[in-house]
Amino acid sequence: MFFSLFGGSFNITTVLVQILACLVIVFLVLPFHEWAHGFVAYKLGDNTAKYSGRLSFSPLAHIDPLGALCLLLFNFGWAKPVPVNPRNFKNPKAGMAITAAAGPIANILAAMVGGILLNLLIFLFSHSILPAAQFLTYIALFLQYYISINVGLAVFNLIPIPPLDGSKILFMFLPQRILYNLQRYQMFSFIILYLLLFSGILSVPLGILQNGLYNGVMNITAFPFSLFG
Repeated sequence: MFFSLFGGSFNITTVLVQILACLVIVFLVLPFHEWAHGFVAYKLGDNTAKYSGRLSFSPLAHIDPLGALCLLLFNFGWAKPVPVNPRNFKNPKAGMAITAAAGPIANILAAMVGGILLNLLIFLFSHSILPAAQFLTYIALFLQYYISINVGLAVFNLIPIPPLDGSKILFMFLPQRILYNLQRYQMFSFIILYLLLFSGILSVPLGILQNGLYNGVMNITAFPFSLFG
């Protein structure tokens, strides 16, 4: 959205639709993402999220103001991390990896819901069940942004740099000695992550992954409608 506002593609309607999509993500999907972490941890034996009041879909339990602002401006953001105590898992490394993976999976599931709705809209329009109306174009645009942001968040969170979910998945496969050394310098990971993001080094690989996942979501959710011709 930042580039729509300050670039050459400014369009008030497009910006408003983007803002609406971001707000839906902030108030519905980010809480779902964090709830998924807490729920999976709870099922694996860790009650920390439950006792912290984080097994909730309430935005008030999860929203981080800075993360929400970054999502509105840059299309990537975060909520307050759900507390997890790996010592409560039977296998701490595996438990943390599974718990971490639940967040991006939640975003992919949310994207697929959007994909079903968008493909339903396309199906109804292409079969002349719905009329050609401007407001339907705005709904389709909203769904495109909604899916794109969810896909972007899933890919972003899978970057294997702490504190992102991808790092906890990676840690499952690392020897304890290497893991210990990485955790010692985890305080510098924020700096590394921001440098990589704002330098543009990750733009191409992340763009490829996001496009691939977006197309995968759209193709999978389009399949049921293809059965009807």
